Amino acid sequence: MARTKAETLAWLRTVSGELATATLKRLEDTLPWYRDMPPGRRSAVGLVAQAGITSFISWYDDPKSAPWIAADVFGAAPRELLRSVSLQQTLQLIRVTVEVVEDRVKDGGDGLREAILLYSREIAFAAADVYARAAEARGLWDSRLEALVVDSILSGEAENELPSRIAALGWHGHGEVCVLVGTAPPMLDVDQLRRTARHVEADVLIGVQGSRLVLVIGRALPSPQEGEEGSAQTPPLSFLEIARRLEPGFGSGHLVLGNEVPDLVQAHRSARAALAGFAVARAWRNAPRPVLADDLLPERALAGDPLARSTLVGRIYRPLQDHSTELLGTLWCYLDNGRSLEATARELFVHPNTVRYRLKRISEVIGYDATGAREAVILQSALILGAIAEPAAAPRRR
Repeated sequence: MARTKAETLAWLRTVSGELATATLKRLEDTLPWYRDMPPGRRSAVGLVAQAGITSFISWYDDPKSAPWIAADVFGAAPRELLRSVSLQQTLQLIRVTVEVVEDRVKDGGDGLREAILLYSREIAFAAADVYARAAEARGLWDSRLEALVVDSILSGEAENELPSRIAALGWHGHGEVCVLVGTAPPMLDVDQLRRTARHVEADVLIGVQGSRLVLVIGRALPSPQEGEEGSAQTPPLSFLEIARRLEPGFGSGHLVLGNEVPDLVQAHRSARAALAGFAVARAWRNAPRPVLADDLLPERALAGDPLARSTLVGRIYRPLQDHSTELLGTLWCYLDNGRSLEATARELFVHPNTVRYRLKRISEVIGYDATGAREAVILQSALILGAIAEPAAAPRRR
């Protein structure tokens, strides 16, 4: 028996070159993806196939070396293989190689055929292990890079490097971006968040900072659906609606959505507003979940947020002052009198209907309804901050 095996080994070493040539010919005849490869990549794949044949002969000589030899097959060109060939294509490569060897050694006896089948199993497991390790390494690298990108967005630093880092992550978002800040759950399911985002045609960057969970949200291009002419006309979901869909992935507590910005490079502006809102959201007893950061402008201003202060003055006080000092005075009076039409009318010496008309005009100018309780808080804060920001009047000379 030992002599027969020795003779078989000698014969296999003699025909190994012939087997390699036949394998490459079979690959070209049966696998279209192999034919379409550039010469350099085809050569790399061919090296792996030849290494497999050589490794089989060594393994047949010493089956105990299976784990090492099977792993060495993919050492011929591991980077080129992983970049250009998928796991499915690698398994096709193994199958073709095994078929060629089986055809050539079909007269070698049952023992040799069983050895080929056993070795092909070892090679298949080795291939799966190589790709699994590569996927794990890529996943860890992507997670670190994603965390770095989110940190850069939150800090507003490294804007020049953001586009290249984002491209490396495979970001599918385009156009406007918002940042969503909430509490991280005890068991964060990142995959579920990404699936939900894809379902609403959005893409997300996910970062965890202590107890906070930060999502950078961008709208993804919708996938084309054949036969649905009206699908292209469907308006995209608002960022607030997208945040509502993502809300179950957060822990308990407040959830704050920053303001919309034109692109990802400017996402730090949305992040700044969202973080400031998240820090003071508990001060609004009936705050919805999620809540817009701009709906927390009074609380943010009281906490010392300069962006909130300038936003209140620039969005409410200045437009009213520039449009009509009469409207500005009416709003002051209305809020100081506890939103009472009659008391405001008496102080201004006008009819209550006049006050109603002016309040309607105020709403048209600045977009806030002074008769609402929450909006009255926002308007009162804007008037106070606007008055503080006004230059002091020069003292009169006697």
